[in-house]
Amino acid sequence: MTLKVAIVGRPNVGKSTLFNRLAGRKIAIVDDQPGVTRDRKETTGRLGDIDMILIDTAGFEDVNDDSLETRMRRQTEIAIKEADVSIFLYDARAGVTPIDERFAQLLRKSGKPVVLAANKCEGKQGDDGLNEAWRLGLGDPAPISAEHGEGMSDLYEGLAAAQARLEASGQYVSLEAEEEAEEPFDPDAEAPPVDPTKPIRIA
Repeated sequence: MTLKVAIVGRPNVGKSTLFNRLAGRKIAIVDDQPGVTRDRKETTGRLGDIDMILIDTAGFEDVNDDSLETRMRRQTEIAIKEADVSIFLYDARAGVTPIDERFAQLLRKSGKPVVLAANKCEGKQGDDGLNEAWRLGLGDPAPISAEHGEGMSDLYEGLAAAQARLEASGQYVSLEAEEEAEEPFDPDAEAPPVDPTKPIRIA
């Protein structure tokens, strides 16, 4: 089954680096300048036995006008809506910021599974940031280093748990199942009878 995963977080926390690592190749631009990724990017990826469609998003900025940052945030909100699960990435070396907390609130409101990942945890550099994760209300984080590939087993466990939850609840259907369920269109086939007890469905 294929899991659609949005990688979200504020600017400069390593989203594009993680996107490239899970994709197995360099696709997203990696730069220290916040806001370099301005639009969503999608590609296929894999972690262990989990096949994914990855969505790399622009960084979340706490602004309310019609600026570039606002448009970037809207792209992120759309990605969360389209994804089965979100990886919420924060910078463990910088610690939890007010923007991280507002972002966590947005993710909690979505009602979808969230895997919390604390990036830049090389060695013990992110220990203080790990201890602040409780402020986000999203459970224990997976300590990772997207740049060095550390902690991928912890990230896998979080994604596998989210996938199991989705399968148990029937909240998503794999791409393979969707393809099997599709039937060729027959223009001569009779339309199914209308059930007047059911509400009208608008596409």
